[in-house]
Amino acid sequence: MTKLKVGDTAPSFKDIPDGKGNLHSLENYAGKILVLYFYPKSFTPGCTKQACEFRDKYEAFSEAGAVVIGVSSDSQDSQSKFQDKYRLPFPILSDNKGELAKLYGVEKELLILPGRTTFIIDKDQKIAHTYTNMFKATSHIDESLKIIEKLK
Repeated sequence: MTKLKVGDTAPSFKDIPDGKGNLHSLENYAGKILVLYFYPKSFTPGCTKQACEFRDKYEAFSEAGAVVIGVSSDSQDSQSKFQDKYRLPFPILSDNKGELAKLYGVEKELLILPGRTTFIIDKDQKIAHTYTNMFKATSHIDESLKIIEKLK
């Protein structure tokens, strides 16, 4: 798996469904700053904490001009329930075949689940920052906001 580096062009993806059945493609976010965060599994303690931290700071991300999207290998139904239960104001994509994680070089953790990796993609669809840490679910969120402020 190739590791994406700062300055690399973000891999294009097309028609990845979220829990509500909406399809998402990278091209839909051209000209916007995108926070694309991969997490192992909905409803687990760390992943719930991470999603809720993004939710609680969502307004700051929006004000900074960034779009937040979560991704895991859970089913669309599970993503919908996760989004509803925790009132997440951003889409949660269902990458149940792991194709998007593979495209972005997100390595598997615990042998089967995709790891916790966040990509900040700039307005030109280049990787502006990456963060990977399986066990620290929220430490990168404030750091991400600082990076986004510099990209504006």
